[in-house]
Amino acid sequence: MKRDAASQSMDSELEEAICKLAWLNFARARGDVDSCAALLSELKVLLTRIPSLPPSFEKTPNAVEELKIARAIYENAVILSLKIKDREALERNCCQLKEFYINTCGMIPPSPDEYPFLGLNLLRLLAENRIAEFHTELELLPLEALNHPCIKYVVELELSLMEGAYNRLINARQAVPHETYVYLMDLLAETVRDEVAECSVEAYDYLPISVAKKMLMFTSDQELLEYISEEQSEWEIKNCSVHFDMAKPKSHMNLPSFKLFKQALSYARELEQIL
Repeated sequence: MKRDAASQSMDSELEEAICKLAWLNFARARGDVDSCAALLSELKVLLTRIPSLPPSFEKTPNAVEELKIARAIYENAVILSLKIKDREALERNCCQLKEFYINTCGMIPPSPDEYPFLGLNLLRLLAENRIAEFHTELELLPLEALNHPCIKYVVELELSLMEGAYNRLINARQAVPHETYVYLMDLLAETVRDEVAECSVEAYDYLPISVAKKMLMFTSDQELLEYISEEQSEWEIKNCSVHFDMAKPKSHMNLPSFKLFKQALSYARELEQIL
């Protein structure tokens, strides 16, 4: 009797998950972000009561269906975190979803979105300039994954980044292999722009506005000026040029601590002469 009651309870939870997932897909299709967020919260709580899911992977009568439903829920969670541009939630949901892709191999049929989402996770690491983690994740993928267009796309982006071919990297935004990649491609563009800006400060005292605009991959002077105002407050616009003097690291020779150190050495020498 206890077994039957438990089975019926699990069946009802599975039915509830299926129903709410259908509503979630409907809300997502309508672009109703608030409803999606509410339904996802309810579904994640519901998943905690299902023992067939990782890390326990209990072999329940409905294990296959439950794993497939849970995977679909986390795929939706990744998409929602992209829509609301929540980077912390994106990282968390990508990690949880990866568990289903890696540890349910052979237990349930593969998801048609598996490689696009694994490629998305790689792109997330690349956009955050976490190159070591990017290569670690890449090495964990099966060989056949490397031939998938989404994975190849991100690998080529990383190659362009390492080669310093920034224009090629920025232009790749026009050819994203999956609609979910657009937000992260914008983040990657910001990362690249910040890298170029940092190198410009080190390499030049100033640059003509036209040159700075091209180097930082802006299409208009106004975009460049807005970037300087919002992100590079120490840069100055003078005589139709961008000046980096205020942003350059100050020489240690001018630091108060260095001056005190020099003064102490001078006193020590004078004391030694007296003695």
